[in-house]
Order: sequence, then C-alpha cells, then structure tokens
Amino acid sequence: MDIKKRADELARGFQSRNPFEIIRGLNVILLFVPLIDTRAFYQYFQRNNIIYIDENLPKSEQMFECAHEMGHMFLHKNINTIFMDSRTMLNTNRYEKEADIFAMDLLVSDDILIEYQGLNAEQLSRLLGYEQRLIELRLNN
Repeated sequence: MDIKKRADELARGFQSRNPFEIIRGLNVILLFVPLIDTRAFYQYFQRNNIIYIDENLPKSEQMFECAHEMGHMFLHKNINTIFMDSRTMLNTNRYEKEADIFAMDLLVSDDILIEYQGLNAEQLSRLLGYEQRLIELRLNN
C-alpha cells in the first residue's frame, strides 16, 4: 500500500488533515488517559479500533500521536508492536517509521511544502512544530 496515497485519500474523503476529525468519522474509540513510558498506542480489540493518547501531552503532540497511531491502524492492524517490543527480540523500527511517515503525510500536505519550498528541514521544523527528523521523513518520501 502506498502510504502517502492512503493519507491523501483520507484527507480528501474527510476534507480535513486533522486526525481527530478523521477519527470521529471512522468510528474509532479515542481515549485520553494518563500513560507511563509511552505517549500513545493503538489496539485492535474485539473488532474495535482503539487509540490511547497520553492526556498530559500538549495538544499539538496529541495530534501527531493520533496521526501516528492511525498509521498503525491502517498499516499494521494485526501486528502487536507493543508485545513485539516488550516481549520479543524483534525489531519494530520499520513499523514505527512507517507510522511516522503516514502521520507526516497526513499532517503536512503537498500544498504546505510548495508554499514553503525555499525552507530547509530545520526551518520547516520550527515553523510547523514537528521534530526535524519527522520533517526530513516527509521531505524524503
């Protein structure tokens, strides 16, 4: 599946790049709870998509985390990365990177990149409020 294509289809279909608005239209259970040692996670349980986000994060970070967990929901629905990370020696970096790519493709449209095409990754990072590594992911995919 083309990650960018999926993110753009969602944005078009819901006429929004706001993951909270998209989640509402997808019948996903979204819970803001106090989390320890993690910022957010996705769970598929009894045919329900559930996204948990740390209630103590700033709103802008909650938005990124929601988009990231949506990436897991669309790309890795049947993969329990929390179990893999904590109970096995398997490397989950690939899944995390794919979820980051999905999040950035959803949150940062091509129109924004065109509007600020003269800026480098560091400048875009400061302007848009995302980590530079995430901006670099968006620019390189």
